[in-house]
Amino acid sequence: MSETQITDRISESELEERTGRITEASHFLNDIRTAVARRVVGQELMVERLLIGLLTGGHVLLEGVPGLAKTLAVRSLADAIHTSFQRIQFTPDLLPADLIGTLIWDEVNREFVPKKGPIFANLILADEINRAPAKVQSALLEAMQEHQVTIGETTHRVPEPFLVLATQNPIEHEGTYPLPEAQVDRFMLKIRVDYPNRDEERDILRATVTDDLAVLEPVATAEQILAARALLSEIYLDERVEDYILDLVRSTRHAADLDAELAGWLEYGASPRATIYLARTARAHAFLAGRAYVVPEDVTGMAHDVLRHRLVLTFQAEAEEISPDQVLERLLAVVPVP
Repeated sequence: MSETQITDRISESELEERTGRITEASHFLNDIRTAVARRVVGQELMVERLLIGLLTGGHVLLEGVPGLAKTLAVRSLADAIHTSFQRIQFTPDLLPADLIGTLIWDEVNREFVPKKGPIFANLILADEINRAPAKVQSALLEAMQEHQVTIGETTHRVPEPFLVLATQNPIEHEGTYPLPEAQVDRFMLKIRVDYPNRDEERDILRATVTDDLAVLEPVATAEQILAARALLSEIYLDERVEDYILDLVRSTRHAADLDAELAGWLEYGASPRATIYLARTARAHAFLAGRAYVVPEDVTGMAHDVLRHRLVLTFQAEAEEISPDQVLERLLAVVPVP
């Protein structure tokens, strides 16, 4: 879909005006990229996805083996933004009160008062989230979904912007508590972090002569992030692209209409929440590119990260060692692109 096709639906002057506002509001994102790159070599895709999470307010789950700079990237992102940050190391003995806080007795006023936990920060790094028991994961769920926490009988709002960035190790299962489908679905994106290529690994080798991290000064504010989020609704989403998003998500539920073999791989497809998130992240993807309109490539670019953790595969697919990403590749190949 070209800009000419877009201007058939929206005037060229209005498109230029929206593009100007987006360009002006997105400068701080390039500053964040530059700052994070001082510490994190390579992993541009991971950093881009973290920025999309920041823009959309959607929580992000990072999955990869140890040593791929997941924690470092999140920490660097937090250092580049003038907001509060908390790193919570999830362990089997963690209690909900360690996360959200508890009531303590005030001897002077003779009453219980809330002592807020580390969840009350703008950016939360939930390190190795699958090591905490279910009751702690459930406590995190309320904050992620409702942006509020209940301590005693009182509900407290978390600060805005609020974003949970969680990490998990896919290869170690001893002493872990796998996240249930309902909780994984609360994450807008699930990012698979892969090994760097040879040149990137050489750069990492040369950059890490010492253990000292580059000092990062904040280059963005919470106000800039919230202002950029407000502009996302101005990104034009054509009806033909809407149809493509609907066709793609619904194909995960009705795969038999497209491909008989696909139907044998999918037990359950993605919910309407996936439709909402795919449209929202496609807008953010266009925003990062400096465009005031969404093209199908924005949708296909985000499809894997939005949908991979929302597909439940059949026993047959697991026996054949078919991954959700392979299923999505097949779906993207058979669903017509506008």
